Parts: sequence; C-alpha cells; structure tokens
Amino acid sequence: MTNSLLEMRDLEVAFTLGKQDYPALQQMTFQIGEKETVGIVGESGCGKSLTSLSIMGLLPGTAKITKGEIRLDGKSLVTSSAQQWSGVRGKDITMIFQDPMTALNPLMPVGKQIAEMALLHLGVSRKEARQLALDMMAKVGLSRVDRLYGDYPHQLSGGMMQRIMIAMALICQPKLLIADEPTTALDVTIQAQILNLLRDMNHSTGTAMLFISHDLGVIREVCDRVIVMYAGYMVEEAPVEELLDHPRHPYTAGLLQSLPGADKRGRILYTIPGRVPPLTGRRTGCPFAGRCPSATAICAAEVPQMKKAGEQHLVRCHLVAG
Repeated sequence: MTNSLLEMRDLEVAFTLGKQDYPALQQMTFQIGEKETVGIVGESGCGKSLTSLSIMGLLPGTAKITKGEIRLDGKSLVTSSAQQWSGVRGKDITMIFQDPMTALNPLMPVGKQIAEMALLHLGVSRKEARQLALDMMAKVGLSRVDRLYGDYPHQLSGGMMQRIMIAMALICQPKLLIADEPTTALDVTIQAQILNLLRDMNHSTGTAMLFISHDLGVIREVCDRVIVMYAGYMVEEAPVEELLDHPRHPYTAGLLQSLPGADKRGRILYTIPGRVPPLTGRRTGCPFAGRCPSATAICAAEVPQMKKAGEQHLVRCHLVAG
C-alpha cells in the first residue's frame, strides 16, 4: 500500500443513554493510503456513518471516543482542540453528506457556499474565491455556472445539488474526501455521472477517498479496498475484487447472496434472517452470531479477533482458520 495518510487504531466510540455507556464502534483499526479509495459497506446501524463522523470530529453530543487513536499525516485528531479542528475540517478532510438538501444552507446562493470554503481556508480575496468557485463548478460538470452561482438550493435538481456538495468538498484540494452514500437518492444515470466524477477527481487531484455505501455494486466500481462492518465491528477487509469474489465472513457472503442478478431472475432473493441488533441490545460474543447459520457455542461466548485469511485479507470469524 502507498504511504499511510489516515490511521485509525483500536478506536472505540460509545453513546451515553441515561447513566450508561453503550459501545457503538469497537476495535476499529484500518488505514487509508495516499491517493487510495477505501470503501465501507454494511446495513444501516452497522456504524458506517458514525465512523466518518468520528474522523471528522463531528460526533453528536451523546457520543464520545472512549479508546483508540485517529491520525492524519501522523498527527492526532482525537486530541485536537476546536481551533486546530478549524484548520483541518474543510481543508485537509472534507465530507459529502448523504442528503445535499439538508446539508446545504437554504438561505445562501450555492456559489457563495462554495466560495466561502476558499475564503475560510485558502486566504484568498472575495473576487478570487468567486472565480475559484466558478472554476470548480465547471470542473464538476455544471453548466451556465455564472447564472447558477446565484441560485439557491431549492432551485436545483438532486444531481446538481450533489455536484455543488462535491465542488465544496474539493475546492480546497483536501488530502482526504469522505463520501457518505453520495449517490443513494439519485437515479441511475446521475449516479453513474457522479461516480465517474469522483473517480476522475481522485485521479487528477490525488485526493484519497473513504467511500461509504450499502451498494456493493458501487463499491466494486469505485474502490481499491473494502471494509465490511457489522454492529459496530469491522468483520472483513480485503482488496475489493478479492473480497467480492471470495468472501470469507458469513455476513459478507450473505450480503452478496442477496444481490439481484440475471442468473436469479424469477427466483426469490436470499435474505439474511433477523436484523442488526440495536445499540442497547448487543450481547457478548461474535456480533453476527444471532444471525449466522453456522454459529457454534464459542461464537456466542467470545468476540473473534481479526485474523489473516490471505495475504491482504482479514476476517473476524471463529469459523475461519487463520
């Protein structure tokens, strides 16, 4: 792998509900190399978005990091002050949120929202910030940018708003871009355009990317490496083709079995029985034991550790030989 840009080491995050702490992320350890695109997949409630919010320093008030470390270029983010975060968030690390309609300011023209990022982090004049915003709007595939600069979010389509979000995220040429399900609400044609745009930006600017999605097809198309999460744990990690063609964890295998395909036409798709346990209902042992068809007594008693299942393949499962 290329030089490590982001390092997460044994990170744990808990929510305080009443007088009790409930672990939401546990034993999170991974790296993102320079210019690398890493995907995170899993069902809703598995901790994908919480991982991104931890990296961005945007955890909700009821959540806190209880253990572990996050480093960017070797510098700790966990111990950063609010002042230090203001120099990192939006400049070195940026994020495309799931829903651009709620992420954009409805009372400010979209062009000014992009220019504001340049004003805050690049130290340029208002005239220069406007020109940088116009240039970035054109780079992300928007047309008639002079007119569009003064439009408000409600005047734009979903695809256009998503491009505005991408322009905001990339105008400062960040080291790391976090894309949290950026194509979920878009139709197939616009989704393809956005994915091509993100790939092109990754290649042209060298920005590393953490791509969060529940869509394994999108992950295969965009990512170099993929992490599978379940109930707050990483359960599998491997190069994307290796993981999708040769899954080792029962959860990953179940996700792949549930995907539609031409060979499954007319057949009932497989579904993983049960659901992701809620934060207050998680028990000891393997987090997937209650839904795993192959679970044994040790699965219910002990949390398995991540182990090698190949040269670049890691899996958290008692049933896989290390």
